[in-house]
Amino acid sequence: MANNGFTKFRRRATDHAATVIAAGLSALVVGTLFAIFTYLVIKGASSLNWTFLTQTPKPVGEAGGGMANCLFGSVLILLIASALGLPVGIGAGIYLAEYGHNRLGQLIRFTADVLNGVPSIVIGLVAYGLVVVTQGHFSAFSGGVALAIMMVPILTRNTEEMLRLVPQSVREAAFGLGIPQWRTTISITLATARAGIITGIMLAFARVAGETAPLLFTALGNTFWSFSPNQPIAALPLQIYVYANSPYEEWHRQAWAGALLLIIMIVGTTAVVRFVFLRRMLGAR
Repeated sequence: MANNGFTKFRRRATDHAATVIAAGLSALVVGTLFAIFTYLVIKGASSLNWTFLTQTPKPVGEAGGGMANCLFGSVLILLIASALGLPVGIGAGIYLAEYGHNRLGQLIRFTADVLNGVPSIVIGLVAYGLVVVTQGHFSAFSGGVALAIMMVPILTRNTEEMLRLVPQSVREAAFGLGIPQWRTTISITLATARAGIITGIMLAFARVAGETAPLLFTALGNTFWSFSPNQPIAALPLQIYVYANSPYEEWHRQAWAGALLLIIMIVGTTAVVRFVFLRRMLGAR
């Protein structure tokens, strides 16, 4: 009896200790994010105003200036990257989960895992060789290609894992009703796993939104407005990099404001997508 009591006590103590450790680590993650955001607000909020959002960068010594063209450039590059990366990444994930139980599937998994670990600057060099050298000039499109390459492995592995979480009984029930596999995958399996897939999309978006190194070799940057995807274009990470490495205090303040704007853009986009998706989920019920 004494041994049983001690065993129960040890199990409860272990359970409580694991709970405390998990809660502490979660608080550490949230606290770190809060500390970073607070520091950015302190350093950059004073320079974040309407002028900053509507004007282009000014020369040194000239008052005012902003990053309106950089904000537009970042949005355009991310749209291009999403248009190129989402279909490939999600499609590859669907193939791996539903049809990839073969050597080709193993090769794709291995490639995605390796690609996940490739430094972003190397991907920028690859995009430079594939697109910039071929076109003969820098462009927003080449920047989008570089970021799309970074998005694909994240989307592939996440989509595969989310689809694997769907119970096999769901597929078998559809097969029993005579529904072909491709229709089952599109209408049932994807619909069941869509919450996790959307989370993966947001993760990939946040992963590439702040990348600077690939854009140095592809988009190059631009101090003026550029609306063509076939021309060099400004981007928030590029402008932040330039301002942060300058010796001018005014540019340093604008770099902090740009970093704050970039974080707000990432967090805001993620929050809006999750809010809209949650409303649709609740409405469907």
